[in-house]
Amino acid sequence: MIKLDNISKAHGRQVLFLDTSLAVYAGDRVGLVGPNGAGKSTIFRMLTGEEPPDDGAVSIDRGTTIGYFSQNVGEMSGRSVLEETIDGAGDVAKVAKELKALEAAMADPEQFEQLEANVERYGDVLAHFEGLDGYSLEARAQEILAGLGFDQARIQEDVGKLSGGWKMRVALARILLMRPNALLLDEPTNHLDLESIIWLEGYLKNFEGALVITSHDREFLNRLVNRIVDIDAGTLTNYTGDYDFYEAQHALSAAQREAQIARQQSMLAKEKAFIERFKARASHAAQVQSRVKKLEKIDVIEPPRQRYVPQFDFRQPPRSGDEVIRIKGLSKAWGEKVIYDDFDFLVRRQERWSVMGANGAGKSTLLKLIAGHDENYSGQIELGANVRLGYFAQHAMELIDGDETVMEALQREFPTASQGVIRNLSAAFGFPGDDAEKVCRLLSGGEKARLIMAKILYDPPNLLVLDEPTNHLDIDTKRMLTTMLARYEGTMIFVSHDRDFLRAVSNRVLEVGSEGPKVFTGGYAEYVDESGYEAPGMR
Repeated sequence: MIKLDNISKAHGRQVLFLDTSLAVYAGDRVGLVGPNGAGKSTIFRMLTGEEPPDDGAVSIDRGTTIGYFSQNVGEMSGRSVLEETIDGAGDVAKVAKELKALEAAMADPEQFEQLEANVERYGDVLAHFEGLDGYSLEARAQEILAGLGFDQARIQEDVGKLSGGWKMRVALARILLMRPNALLLDEPTNHLDLESIIWLEGYLKNFEGALVITSHDREFLNRLVNRIVDIDAGTLTNYTGDYDFYEAQHALSAAQREAQIARQQSMLAKEKAFIERFKARASHAAQVQSRVKKLEKIDVIEPPRQRYVPQFDFRQPPRSGDEVIRIKGLSKAWGEKVIYDDFDFLVRRQERWSVMGANGAGKSTLLKLIAGHDENYSGQIELGANVRLGYFAQHAMELIDGDETVMEALQREFPTASQGVIRNLSAAFGFPGDDAEKVCRLLSGGEKARLIMAKILYDPPNLLVLDEPTNHLDIDTKRMLTTMLARYEGTMIFVSHDRDFLRAVSNRVLEVGSEGPKVFTGGYAEYVDESGYEAPGMR
């Protein structure tokens, strides 16, 4: 269906691919993985023709339609969310437009002379429209938008008024509505809540075409892919299985290669020692020459390039009192919508609360109230003795000084820390080497979020209030953060859509919504078992 044949590609001096190939066939479900900058998005751009390879060829079978979702959604305004979604549906959207134009022309007295031709054309276009299942187009668009979290009011809203994250959902809906033969999805879950991710998983499981995905959500990959293509050091390596299988096989292959290298190095050392010992003896000249020739013919096994896995030795926070957060009679509303009504809640030391709820249920609102970033409520929110609070939210990115580099921002925050410690910290959050000298103004949203998280966790407070802390983190950085927070001896209350993170970190669950808050005395895994669903909106 889609092939990259012996392609090579470089960006400046950086060689991304060197004489490597990839084939994707109908029914394939491929996960592209690799470190940041390895070339995952470049492969998508080559497959869609946006960027040609330097050498090699890209071939696509005739009749193959490709739907490509990327993080660059472009301009959207002037149409409703529904109209914008339908406009991206490919051929059927174009045919629908022509039908409307022909209907207008047939009703226009000034075009009476063309009526017969228009009627004939209308019949042909209508037959084509019906063959493309055009009459179900709006209903399918409504279904997809609902699955991605849009309510009826927002579906009719001007798309230009939406935030960047919601425009991403519209862009994804347009691609899904196309029903292409091949779907290329570059980080499709970045701006989705848990309910929308679960809906998307179900939708893609039923998709009959080829599927190629990049994602930092390992659970998402495990549920959808049957093949992993690892991009590293300019090559593409196939692993038949899900992400967990790939990770195990990758580790096994690395261990086997290390063992091969060790055996070969041991043999080489013995041969070289023999040559050194006997090279001056005429009686051993033939043996020495034989071994020299033998060494010259040996292909020395190159050690695998070590993929950087971020590590940092985080401190433990100071101890707080046993009662960390006490909420009494909390009431909060947005206009006529009541979010909390006479809500009582107690958080004790070392509890790690995951706040679950459908979109708009008040998860982030509760975190803002606890952090003191919203004082428009009635009731009491009290922090306990010796509590020091750290709050992570997406809006914190707006407070970064754009003229500083990453290193300068961290050094200003922690003036007594050594440069080596600061470099280790920046590397742990995705800024190794020269990346630490990036100017903050040029950082992406995800990079800014990582910088804020580094500032919070270098000297951790004993109460962490985290709103989507794993957004935009790659799998390795997310694993580091998850491991660190699982060992964290303070108290946490957080919102996350990452199921691996939820399972590993939470030991309590608070579900909020229209039926009132519910407390589950166990982590996310116990919550799923007890409730029977993975997210409140999926009941």
